[in-house]
Amino acid sequence: MIKLQVIGNLGKDCMVNMVNGKNVINFSVAHTEKYRDSSGVSKEKTTWVECAYWTDRTGIAPYLKKGQQVFVEGTPEIRTFTRNDGTTGASLSLRVQLVQLVGKIDTPTGEGANMQNSSASQQNSYQSQAPVAGSSDMGMADDLPF
Repeated sequence: MIKLQVIGNLGKDCMVNMVNGKNVINFSVAHTEKYRDSSGVSKEKTTWVECAYWTDRTGIAPYLKKGQQVFVEGTPEIRTFTRNDGTTGASLSLRVQLVQLVGKIDTPTGEGANMQNSSASQQNSYQSQAPVAGSSDMGMADDLPF
């Protein structure tokens, strides 16, 4: 099995469709890579990945808006097609198994825009309360054999 992982931004709002009685969320993700060519000139290369997420969990759809940064993982498919001028083209599509929102999360109601930041601050507060090896909170630190 081949697995592909992509982090990028959505190119447009997702679309939820019903195909043969099953829900599919369609969206496209752009990954831009910056590099320097052999003469030292900065360049950008953008790869678009068309994604199809077959799921009954369509609750994520309102959050998949243009510009939202996402992490997607799934199995890739290369599709070939014929352009209007007769030349052959190819596109990369992904049958999504996992999608996660990354970065700033904008909710449809505008509330909780910093959801990720608040969970990170909660995690930091939990970590700061954890005992540290060798601190006075750990009475058994002297009993360790190393």
